[in-house]
Amino acid sequence: MEAMEQERIGRLINRLDDMKKTVCGDGVSRCFVCGEQLGTPGVNAVVCEDCKKSMCTKCGTQCSSRPRAVWLCKICREQREVWKRSGAWFFKGFPKHFLPAPMTLSKPQEEAASAAAAERKGPPAPQPKEAPPQTQPPPSGWFIVTNLHYCAVSQILCPAAYSAPVRQQPPPEEEEEANDYDSDEATTLGSLEFGLLYDQESNSLHCSILKAKGLKPMDSNGLADPYVKLHLLPGASKSTKLRTKTLRNTRNPAWNETLTYHGLTDDDMQRKTLRLSVCDEDKFGHNEFIGETRVALKKLKINQKKTFNVCLERVIPVSVMKSTSNAFNLAYGGEAEERGRILISLMYSTQLNRLIVGVVRCVHLAAMDANGYSDPYVKICLKPDMGKKGKSKTQIKKRTLNPEFNEEFSYDIKHSELAKKILAISVWDYDIGKANDYIGGCQLGISAKGEQLKHWYECLKNKDKKIERWHTLLNETHVSSD
Repeated sequence: MEAMEQERIGRLINRLDDMKKTVCGDGVSRCFVCGEQLGTPGVNAVVCEDCKKSMCTKCGTQCSSRPRAVWLCKICREQREVWKRSGAWFFKGFPKHFLPAPMTLSKPQEEAASAAAAERKGPPAPQPKEAPPQTQPPPSGWFIVTNLHYCAVSQILCPAAYSAPVRQQPPPEEEEEANDYDSDEATTLGSLEFGLLYDQESNSLHCSILKAKGLKPMDSNGLADPYVKLHLLPGASKSTKLRTKTLRNTRNPAWNETLTYHGLTDDDMQRKTLRLSVCDEDKFGHNEFIGETRVALKKLKINQKKTFNVCLERVIPVSVMKSTSNAFNLAYGGEAEERGRILISLMYSTQLNRLIVGVVRCVHLAAMDANGYSDPYVKICLKPDMGKKGKSKTQIKKRTLNPEFNEEFSYDIKHSELAKKILAISVWDYDIGKANDYIGGCQLGISAKGEQLKHWYECLKNKDKKIERWHTLLNETHVSSD
C-alpha cells in the first residue's frame, strides 16, 4: 500500500514537471503558457496570483473564493492541486515517492524491435558505457531531484522500450486515476445542448435548454446540483435573467425546459448576445459557477430553430460587452435612456364607439428598489381635454422586472377625434411612504415618431382590429404620479 501511494505521488509530480516543460511564453508581452501575443484583438491579458506572470484568459482559471477576481495559470493551479493531493501541505514538503519503472518488452519483442530500429537508422550507434543492461526502480526514499534524474536516465537505458512500434497499455488503476484527476488537462467543464428560435411575429426568443453532459463535479460526493442561468448582454442583469429548475446529484442533467424572452426587436437581434451559465446550487452557501457559453443573436435566422452542442468555458471578461454598450448609448444619445419595453394593444370598436387600450406586459424594466427589483404599474392618459375619464392605471406587480398585466381600458371617444389625441403611457415603481419612482414612458399619436406613430396610424386605419406592438420606454420628461 505504501509503495502504491509513493508511486501515485510520483506520477502527480511527473505530470507537473511535464506541464512546466511545455510553456512557451515570456509572461510579459506573450502568454506565459501558450505564447500568444497579448493585447491583440480578442486576447485579454490577466496576471497569475502566484507566479505574477501575464497570460491570456484561455490559459487561466478565475477563482471565486475571494471578493476580488483572482486568476491562476494552468501551471500554478496544477501546483496547488499536487500540493493538496500529495499531502505536501501537511508535511511542509513532498513525502517519499518514486516514478513507476518503465515497462520493458520481452526478449523476442526486444530483439525484433532492435532489428527494426537498426534497419531504419543504419549502423547501430554505440551504447553508453555507463548504461547497465536493465534498469531497476530507485529506492522509495528518493525525492524529486532524484526522480527527474532517474526519468532522464531511464530513457537512455531502455531505448527499445520507447522506440518499439507496439506500445504497452498502462495498468488499469493508472488509467482510472488519470481520468479521475481534477485538472485542466484531464477533465473538462462539460458540454451544454440547447436550441434557439427567434419568432419575428411575436418578437420572442425561445431558448430550449435540453441537457448537459460530463459536468465538473462540484460537491463532496463527486456530483453536482446544476441549473442553467440566462442573461442578455448588454443589459441589466436581473431584468434579463431567466433560469431553469435545479436537478439534484447529477453530472448529466436533462432539463428539457423552454425559457422565453419577450419584446426583442430585430435591432436587438443584431447587437445583443445570449449568455448561458451553468451553475451548481448550494443550499448552505453561495452557488458555484461551473462554466458558460455565449451566442451572438445575429447568427440566428428568423423563424428557424438552431440547435447548439458546445463545450462550456470559464468566465469570459465582460469588458468588450461594456464597451459595446457604451458605444451604442453614445451613438443614440445619452439623454433618452432606455428603461425597458412595453407591449400595448390598440383597437377602435365601431359598435361601442370606444378606443380599447390593452396593457399586456413589460420586459427588462429598470430596477428602482434596493433589492434590485421594482414594484411596477402602468398609467395611461388620453389627452388633452379628457379629464379623469381619460386616466387609467393597472394593478401593482410586486418585486419583478418583467411584469405581466393583461388588462384592458376603454375610452368613450369618436373616431374622428382620435387624430387630435395623444395616448401617454408611463411605467412607475410603487413605494410606500414616499413618492413613486418614474421608470419610463412613451407617447402614441399623430405627433409621435417611429413605431409609436405607426401603431397609432394602423389603429386609426383598421377599425375593429386589435393591433399589438412593442414600444421602448425612455427616461424622458413626465408628469407626477397620482
